[in-house]
Amino acid sequence: MDAFPCRPACAACCTAPSISSPIPGLPGGKPAGLPCPQLDEALRCRLFGRPERPRVCSSLRPAAEMCRDSREAALAWLERLERETTP
Repeated sequence: MDAFPCRPACAACCTAPSISSPIPGLPGGKPAGLPCPQLDEALRCRLFGRPERPRVCSSLRPAAEMCRDSREAALAWLERLERETTP
């Protein structure tokens, strides 16, 4: 089975969810809704493949259910998931 491709210039998964582990630039983690400071101008991760990339980021893979058919739809799905999983 082929992997679901990441949509260029989307970064919904780098914006909508909160991240509790440290990220370079955000030692206390990232709140939900804040674009990660490690996104470049093309909305690609500067930490991709590097050891300082948070484990949660490495484990989140693009999928049709999450990515949907647009960045806006992906943001909405991830924002709903964030609300449903917030303690």
